[in-house]
Amino acid sequence: MLKKIFLGVGLLILGGLSIISYDFYTTVSTRIDELLEHDMDISSEIFDRNGNKIANIVSDEYRLYVKYNDIPSRIIEALLAIEDTSFFEHDGINIEAIFRAAIKDVIAMEMVEGASTITQQFVRNAILTRDKTILRKLKEVVLAYEVEKHMSKEMILEQYLNKIYFGRGYHGIRTASKGYFHKELNALTLKEMAILIGLIKAPSFYDPTKNLEQSVGRANRVLDRMYSGLGWITKSEYEEAIKEEIKPFRTTKTQNVAPYIVDEVLRRVSSTVTKDELKKGGYKIDTTIDLQLHEIMTTALRNGHKNIIEKLDKRGVSESEKKKLNGAAIVLNPHSGEILSMVGGVSYKESVFNRVTQGERQIGSSIKPFIYQTAINYGFSGASILYDVQKTYEYIDGEGNEQKWRPQNYSKKVKGTVSLRDALVFSKNLATISLVESVGAGNIYNALVNYGFKTISRNLSTSLGSYSTSMLNLAHLYTTIANGGTRVKPILVSSVKSKSGDEVYKDDREEVTIDSPQQNYLMVDIMKDVVHRTWGSGRRARTKGLDIAGKTGTTNYGKDVWFNSFSPTHQVHVWFGKDDNTPIVEKKAGEKKIGIAVAGGVMSAPVAGEFFQELLKLEPYVEREFKMPIGINRFKFNGKFENFTDISKPPLIRNEIVEESESLIF
Repeated sequence: MLKKIFLGVGLLILGGLSIISYDFYTTVSTRIDELLEHDMDISSEIFDRNGNKIANIVSDEYRLYVKYNDIPSRIIEALLAIEDTSFFEHDGINIEAIFRAAIKDVIAMEMVEGASTITQQFVRNAILTRDKTILRKLKEVVLAYEVEKHMSKEMILEQYLNKIYFGRGYHGIRTASKGYFHKELNALTLKEMAILIGLIKAPSFYDPTKNLEQSVGRANRVLDRMYSGLGWITKSEYEEAIKEEIKPFRTTKTQNVAPYIVDEVLRRVSSTVTKDELKKGGYKIDTTIDLQLHEIMTTALRNGHKNIIEKLDKRGVSESEKKKLNGAAIVLNPHSGEILSMVGGVSYKESVFNRVTQGERQIGSSIKPFIYQTAINYGFSGASILYDVQKTYEYIDGEGNEQKWRPQNYSKKVKGTVSLRDALVFSKNLATISLVESVGAGNIYNALVNYGFKTISRNLSTSLGSYSTSMLNLAHLYTTIANGGTRVKPILVSSVKSKSGDEVYKDDREEVTIDSPQQNYLMVDIMKDVVHRTWGSGRRARTKGLDIAGKTGTTNYGKDVWFNSFSPTHQVHVWFGKDDNTPIVEKKAGEKKIGIAVAGGVMSAPVAGEFFQELLKLEPYVEREFKMPIGINRFKFNGKFENFTDISKPPLIRNEIVEESESLIF
C-alpha cells in the first residue's frame, strides 16, 4: 500500500515536472523569435512648417523612437551606473549578483532582490510578466542568455531604452525627454538625464511633476554613482549637476496645440494611412502651418468674438443665443496655396465642428469681386458709371408662382449713379445688379462657373451672394484675385513619411490661370480702396504701412458676416455667424433698427486687421506693397486716378461682349 502511494506521488511529481519542462521549453524555443522580432508601437508626430510640434498621434503606448547612435553617451553611462555596471562584460546574466540576491531572498523567505541585468529587464518588459515566481525568473534568465547570442549590446540598449516605461504615459527615453522637459535628448542637461534614468526604478514614485524632492534625490544618487563610484564624470560636472534646479512640464500625451488642424490632417491622409496605422506606425507628418501665425489668428478671432459678445450684452441678448455665435478664420499664402492657419471655431472644447472645412454658408457680397472682375474683362473700368437705383423684379419661382424681388443696399440709401470703383468700395447692391444687367446675366454666370463657382443658381440674387460654400473653398476661389489671376489649390499636408523615411502622401498642388496679371491688378487696385479709403467698407482692417485689399460680405438679416482680404504675401478670411443659421441679432417686434451694426466690415474686418498688425511685428521685413505689372497705365478722371490696361493692347475679351435681353433669369 505504501509503495503504491509513493509511486503515485512520484508519478505526479514527474508529470508536474514534465509539464513545467514542456512549458519552459516552449517559452524559450518559440518566444525567442517573438522577442527578436518585437515591434513596438511608435507614435506619429505632426509638425508645422518650421519643425514645431503640433500634435502626437498615440496608441495606448505613447512612444517616440530613437536610434542608439542618437542617444547621448551620458545617458548610457547614467543607465549603466545605476542599473547594470557590468553590462558590457556579462552574457545576459550577472552570476555574482544572482547569488547575492538569492542569499537575501532565502534569509527573507521571499523575493526581495531581483539582481536583474538590463538584458533581463528588457526580456521581462517585452514578453514576460512581472510575476515574482521562480519559473518566471528562470525563463527570464535563459531568454536573456539567448538574446545576447542574437543581439548586439547596442541593439539591446536601443530596444530597452525605447521599451521601458517612464511614467505619465511616456514609453521610451525620447518620449520622456519630450514630455518632461520639452527637449530632444541631445539638449538635456546631465541632471535632466539623471532624472529620467532615475524614473526607471519606480516611475510613479519618482515622477518629477508630482514628487520633485524624491525625483531629485534619486537623480543625485545616479550622479553620485557616476562620480564617486565609477569616476565617469568630473568633479565640476558633478557639482554643477547637483546644484541645477529642475523645472519639469506637465503635458498631455497628444500635446495637441491645434486640434482643428489635426482633425483636417487626419481626414486628408485617411485614404492612404488610417488613424490606427498612424497611432502605431511612427509616421512623420509635415504641414504648411505656421504655429506662430496660427496663434496670432486664433487670438484675433477670439478677441473679435469677445467684442461681438460685449455688443450683444448691451443689446440684452440671452445667454443661450450668445452661445450660438461662433467664428472661423483661415490664413494662406495665395501664391503657393499653403495654409498657414486654420481656426475652425472659437473653442474646440465646446465644438469640434470645423467651420472652415465642414460648414457651408452664404457668402453675401464676397462674390462681388468676381462679378466686377468679369465686367473689367469686358471693358469696364473703375470710372464706368453704374445706376444705383431701386427696382422691383418680377419672376416665376420653381413652382410656377409669380414673385417679386426688391433688393436694397445695406444702408437702404440710393445714390442714383455711382462709379464702378465706388460701387465695390462701398458694396452697393443695386449698382451691382445694374452692372450684371449691363454685362449680361449669362456672361456673368459663365464667368463665375469659370472662376470655380460650382452648382451656382441661375438667378439674379446670386450676384448679391445667395451662393453657399465652405470657407476653404471661398479661400480657394479668392486665390485667383490674390495671386495675379491664377487660382491655386489650398494645401495643408506637405509630406507624410513612414518610419523608414519613405514618402507615402502629400497634398497635390494645382493651379489654373484664369485672368491676366494686368486685368487682375485692376481689381486689386479697387479692392485696396475697400480698406484704405476713408469710408471703405473694410477700413477697420487697415494696417499702417501695409497694402491690404479686401471685400466684406453680409448676408440677409445678418446671418453671416465675412471679411476676405489679402496683402502681397498673406490671404486672410474671417467669418462670424450662428451655427443654427439664425441672424446674429434678431429684430424685436416694433423695432426699426436693432442698434448694432451687423456687417462684415464691422465685425470681421477688425479681426483681419489685428492679424495683419501682429504679422508686421513678427515679420517686419515682409513685402508690403502690391507690385503693378507692366502694361498698366493710370489716367485721371474727376480728380481720381484710375487704372487701365495699355490702350494699344485691348483687354482680354473686350471685343466679345454678348448682347442679351433684360431677362432676370440666367
